[in-house]
Amino acid sequence: MDFLTSIFMGTPVWMWLVFMGAVLTLLALDLGVFNKEDREIEIGASLKMSAFYISIGLAFSGFVWWQMTPEATAAYLTAFVIEKTLALDNIFVIALIFSFFAIPRKYQHRVLFWGILGVIVLRGIMIGLGAGIVANYHWVLYIFALFLIFTGIKMLFAKDDEEPDLSKNPILRFAKSKLRVTEELHGNRFLVKLPDAAGKVVTHATPLLLALVMIEFADLIFAVDSVPAVFTITTDPFIVYSSNIFAILGLRALYFALSAILHRFAYLKYALSVLLIFIGSKLFIADLMGWEKFPPMWSLGITFSILAAGVIVSLVKTKAPEKV
Repeated sequence: MDFLTSIFMGTPVWMWLVFMGAVLTLLALDLGVFNKEDREIEIGASLKMSAFYISIGLAFSGFVWWQMTPEATAAYLTAFVIEKTLALDNIFVIALIFSFFAIPRKYQHRVLFWGILGVIVLRGIMIGLGAGIVANYHWVLYIFALFLIFTGIKMLFAKDDEEPDLSKNPILRFAKSKLRVTEELHGNRFLVKLPDAAGKVVTHATPLLLALVMIEFADLIFAVDSVPAVFTITTDPFIVYSSNIFAILGLRALYFALSAILHRFAYLKYALSVLLIFIGSKLFIADLMGWEKFPPMWSLGITFSILAAGVIVSLVKTKAPEKV
């Protein structure tokens, strides 16, 4: 019992175990029950799965409210919404990667599932390191804030360029230089044993594994924005990590629901830009006003307003013209 009530990174161990137990249960149900076989996930089923994961993420805020404070709950919900929205940019990249490697839809869920497992570990490491740095060097938060403001301004004025040529990506070129890679898929396998030029049977990577590697590195790049964004909302590692993971868990379902209609969210990037600028500026506004921190409920309300405006403008601007 002493172990369960001991404190790990500012939170009782039993709360961490409840959180991880919920995450592992969801992953087990996903792979072991709902998606035991490779199949193409229809948009209707994807929407239901997305609603389920979003409901679980929001329901966890009730646990946070029960065991922590209303302020912590507001911080969790703000972080959850921000992470969920930033994941939309990730979906654009995932769709590009799957298209480049010509991965059939029935195998995409498998890649995304193992990608999520990697994300859980990588985000944990990044958040753990970030929490340690912020705890010892509080001024680092101001660097995070300035970085977010700079990123938001850069996104706001960035021009829409053509899709990047993934064949020139340095990560992909490095992987191909170090691995034997098959030209074609071998079902849902990441690795396969085949004879080489000398006739010796050796292990080869398939395009499915390369797609997984690219998605993992893409998430690392996106984490450079998302993790500092959450740290400027709260420095509590439990809130930061749990909001991150619950937002990411539904990314697979969200991908299948939105990949066919990504064009309808063409103007959401401007809302994301404004949101990053707002998140980064909160620290400076709080100092200017003499507040201990920016009011969490205000932060939550402003975040919802910015994102709602972005979604509404996108849907209106991309609405198909009525046929005469």
